[in-house]
Amino acid sequence: MSSKFISALSILLFNLPINAQEGWFWQNPLPQGNDLNSVSFVSSSIGWAVGYNGTIIKTTDSGTSWVVLSSGTTNNLYSVYFIDSNVGWTVGVLGTILKTTNGGTSWVVLSSGTTNELLSVYFIDSNTGWAVGWPGIILKTIDGGINWIEQADGGFTPYELWSIHFIDSNTGWIVGTSGIILKTTDGGTNWYEQLSGTSNSFYSVYFTNSNIGWVVGASGIIIKSTDGGANWFEQSSGTTNQLRSVYFTETNTGCVIGAGGIILKTTDGGTNWIGQVSGTENHLLSINFTDQNIGWAVGIFGTILKTTDGGTNWIELSSGTAIYSHLYSVYFNDSNNGWAVGSYGKILKTTDGGSSWIAQSSGTTHELHSVYFTNANTGWAVGGFVGPGGTTILKTTDGGTNWNEQSIGTSSYLLSVQFTNTNIGWAVGSYGFIIKTTDGGANWIEQSSGIIGDICSVYFIDSNTGWAVGRWADLKTTNGGTNWISQSTQNYLYSVHFIDSNTGWAVGYYGKILKTTNGGTNWIQQSSGTINNLYSVHFSDSNTGWAIGEYGTILKTSNGGNNWIVQSSTTAYHLYSTCFINANTGWTVGEYATILKTTNGGTTIFNHNQPKSFLLSQNYPNPFNPSTTIRFTISELRFTTLKIYDLLGREVATLVNEEKPAGEYEVEFNADSHSGEVRNLPSGIYFYRLQTESYAETKKMILLK
Repeated sequence: MSSKFISALSILLFNLPINAQEGWFWQNPLPQGNDLNSVSFVSSSIGWAVGYNGTIIKTTDSGTSWVVLSSGTTNNLYSVYFIDSNVGWTVGVLGTILKTTNGGTSWVVLSSGTTNELLSVYFIDSNTGWAVGWPGIILKTIDGGINWIEQADGGFTPYELWSIHFIDSNTGWIVGTSGIILKTTDGGTNWYEQLSGTSNSFYSVYFTNSNIGWVVGASGIIIKSTDGGANWFEQSSGTTNQLRSVYFTETNTGCVIGAGGIILKTTDGGTNWIGQVSGTENHLLSINFTDQNIGWAVGIFGTILKTTDGGTNWIELSSGTAIYSHLYSVYFNDSNNGWAVGSYGKILKTTDGGSSWIAQSSGTTHELHSVYFTNANTGWAVGGFVGPGGTTILKTTDGGTNWNEQSIGTSSYLLSVQFTNTNIGWAVGSYGFIIKTTDGGANWIEQSSGIIGDICSVYFIDSNTGWAVGRWADLKTTNGGTNWISQSTQNYLYSVHFIDSNTGWAVGYYGKILKTTNGGTNWIQQSSGTINNLYSVHFSDSNTGWAIGEYGTILKTSNGGNNWIVQSSTTAYHLYSTCFINANTGWTVGEYATILKTTNGGTTIFNHNQPKSFLLSQNYPNPFNPSTTIRFTISELRFTTLKIYDLLGREVATLVNEEKPAGEYEVEFNADSHSGEVRNLPSGIYFYRLQTESYAETKKMILLK
């Protein structure tokens, strides 16, 4: 059998512990809203879950609270496995493999040697593990992931391999699409097919010993083997739902979870499977137990469930409001009071800055596209549908406790609303529709826009001067809308925002950002750096602004748009609306009731665990031959190591390995000899790494003989 040796150069290049103060953090759902694909616990208290957009979360109190960790990637992660409270791995798309040795505080990027999807990872100890994926890829490591060897899959390359499980260093199974089951008895050197008797896709495999195991998958299939997989027989699950994960705490007792929040439990080895009440309809994707009683399940929209009685009863640890709805608009009139509106007539309100959101009764199931308040009590929400009576306008005078419809009997749906005081406001929508009220919405008068395209956004700086943009539309009025003049940008624009009568921005299709400094007479395109649609723009002053849009895009400028910087949104969901009350505090809403908040303008601060008093300096001279000096600073008494590695990640010298008091240090490294040992290292790139319990940094140096 031929095998491919894969080295992991990037283990050192990226092995900087990354801690981040998230500029944007989740407020709905909680602890976060990205799909969670895998969960791994090492004790009744300590566990991790991973998912889409590089999501990694950790709990140290059995799931009561979770901390969002920085993975350093936005790649989707599909599987996580920990062998103890410190050492774990996660895998995902584009061949992503990450490793931690400090419980997830920092993650090392390992080189997998592939750009294909990795769907499952399993380790039997700190050195030996496997990762599998698509198409038919099987990787093995015997050094904790520094190097990965590609193992032959027996000719099953076209298939997706979804799950891998080992019971010891030799014996393991892999399952995947089209009913594929592979087994090895020599640690993966050879894999051979076992006949499953079905073409259904399999998503999870679990064995309690060398003989007894289960596989679950599509169409509710559960199969069991009592002879190590030589023969498989089907068990009745009682469902046709897709089953995604199986876990047994002993040979008789186990649970299966899957689509629609289904949870099945058996206490007789699977002869009978009994449905349990999960309390959710969200798809569940992974299950894990630490003993016969305590277990967790995770799934889409960040769902987290826990059981303390072996799976008979489950409580939801995650929380979220209206997660099946999309939120299209958000508005805050101070740091505490805000509203968000969206699909199916959803209206959410907060009175504590977004820490908690309460659903309000809108009295409609129509889409609500925009919300605006003039004070803490008086506000409007607009939306609707295409058809007779499709225009929806709701008003509240008690902060949303009661919403009353203001009917105007037209068939256009509305996409944006704004008021300059409690009486005067405008709403715009489909087919060039513009309406105005001067009595708080009791009566609305249609204004002529002169266009037939949808108008997506309206913004007024006073009762006379305003702009409206949309589908190939850019309109301006200086008389309250009596006349609207086309400014002919010929762009598809979704949002407009002005800070005075001259200066404004509009964003739209394909990453378009336009700026004007003369009230819209001329618009200048700014470089956004993205081709994603931008749906909302907001400026807090003439310099500071944000634009948000598709796939979690958040852009910020601090110089009026001359430069736009990508910010980490922590999600790939589409974001539809953003609102700031000052240069620091703002909210963004989007798909699946996503609500994000920032209190520092959206900036994510990466400190790389570098307190000012810890420092690793660049070696000098560099390049060197044969000696160089390395200086470093320690702020307090710490056990400290300073090691040298070659390009393959192999340790070649230990310069420091002891407890050191606070101070500045200088160490000489000789490539030909060190501490009396002859080394005679060849020319090349080397790395030196300083590490304490709370700090680590790696730098590159070049030996040139």
